[in-house]
Amino acid sequence: MLDTADLPRFACPDWWERIQAGQTPMAEVPLNREKAAKATAFFNRLRLPDVPGNPPLADACGEWFRDILCAFLASEDQDTGLRLVWELLCMVPKKNSKTTYVAALGLTALFMEEAPNRQMLLVAPSQNISERCFDQAQGMIRLDPKLREIFKVQDHVKCITRSKTGTQLNVKTFDTSIVTGEIPILTIIDELHELGKKAKAAAVMQQIRGGGITKQRGRVLMITTQSDEPPAGIWRTELDKARKIRDGKGGASPIMLPVLYEYPVEKQLDQEYWRDPEHWDLILPNMGLSIDRQAIVDDYENNGKVNKEAEQIWASQHLNIEIGVGLGGDGWSGAMHWMSCVDSSLADLDALLKRSEVCTVGIDWGGADDLAALYVIGREATTKRWLGWGRAWARPTVFEQRKGIAQRLNKFAEDGDLIICTSGEEQAASAAAICRRVADSGLLPETAGIGLDSAGVALLLDALEALELEQPLVQAVTQGWKLQTAISSVPLKLEDRRFLHGDQAIMAWCVGNAKQTLKGSNYVVTKEVSGAAKIDLLMALFNAAMLMFLNPEAKGLSVYRDRGLLVM
Repeated sequence: MLDTADLPRFACPDWWERIQAGQTPMAEVPLNREKAAKATAFFNRLRLPDVPGNPPLADACGEWFRDILCAFLASEDQDTGLRLVWELLCMVPKKNSKTTYVAALGLTALFMEEAPNRQMLLVAPSQNISERCFDQAQGMIRLDPKLREIFKVQDHVKCITRSKTGTQLNVKTFDTSIVTGEIPILTIIDELHELGKKAKAAAVMQQIRGGGITKQRGRVLMITTQSDEPPAGIWRTELDKARKIRDGKGGASPIMLPVLYEYPVEKQLDQEYWRDPEHWDLILPNMGLSIDRQAIVDDYENNGKVNKEAEQIWASQHLNIEIGVGLGGDGWSGAMHWMSCVDSSLADLDALLKRSEVCTVGIDWGGADDLAALYVIGREATTKRWLGWGRAWARPTVFEQRKGIAQRLNKFAEDGDLIICTSGEEQAASAAAICRRVADSGLLPETAGIGLDSAGVALLLDALEALELEQPLVQAVTQGWKLQTAISSVPLKLEDRRFLHGDQAIMAWCVGNAKQTLKGSNYVVTKEVSGAAKIDLLMALFNAAMLMFLNPEAKGLSVYRDRGLLVM
């Protein structure tokens, strides 16, 4: 067994070995055995209300979830007696009864809580899911006369109250107002990945967590499948945090316990491996309970393999294969390393300029129904690492003609990374102003400092010329296979963390959308290859990279000598 004595709290570097051994992929957590036994006994007596014979969870629940139950409700520091697990994130594929199990966990927590007149929340991203959560909890109570004495059920307001204490479990649909003025001592969030698609989800999570910063404190359990789109928003944030904690890189004393049922990245990239049903049991802990082996194989053969898009969605939901990283061998090879190269101090352009000795700007200009994008790459003065920052623009016609991504684009606009403009002239002027700003810093080379795809850029060239930005500073970058150097070399820089970026959600989205294909002896990433998905900022990055590969020197090099940042 792995010696965990010197590992950070909740680190579980042998998680894949645990999965392969049929164990729950989480760190060992010290428990209050009395509390754990009480929680397990209550949980086990609950019965499934929607299964013939109404079997008890003692028989109908996988051991993996009882591990989660005990860790979340009964963790305790052996020396101080204080709780250790304040948050828990479980990612498990569909059909593993997670909604039913968290409803039962909510009832167990309500039974265990002795504090009077407190509030607990069970939050779902949609009305259908929240109603199913409530129906499952309510059904368990109605099957047991003793539980009907312990709990009072109010169907019309989706509330369950423990009669002895007055503490309530409220089942709610996610909304920005769900926690206003409330201080929940426990919050359960079902299908967290769906919140990544909702505006202001991060603010609501902050409210939930902020409400728990009291003497009583509050606990948060998040359970979800993988997203059927590249992870974004609050889901991207929480997933990255959980993986870092699991891998021992989340600090010395994290409060979140990660339980992630997923294949290692190399296995996700190996399509032959994850397509083999013999390997599905590893990721499906309820195989043989809520999941029928032959049924899931038949579903994959008849529905999951209809076409490539259907297979991507099926694998993301049933096997937790991450779209944009592991799913499909045609993703851009740099995507798998993108989120490991975050430097939050690069969230704005000024920070990049301050740390750079030279910069190049790449631009990818779109039509009326497309995005326009600009990306700045700076070469760090001391380390020579590349630093990246981008911005995109969209006209109202994009939202009208691309309704499927309109909500996501609105979120990027809220972040400040996408500017909505009323005209092409306004877009061009805004992009040109950023180029002028970089030029005024003295960081652009005299030649080939601004690179762009030459298609449809008349308005942009006019705007650049108006700000005295012209050839030879402005250069066309040949597209298609001639971008091979950037397409293949940027991933190598990301792998070695020689390329850092400020974790812009819109950029992660574009990176996840990109598909690459072999054309002759060269890999290409183009809009045609990537289909309807937007990759404009990545194409702008490639344009900037092609100029940075020329090893430029800044026109205003003396600026850096004056700052004392240039190492000669």
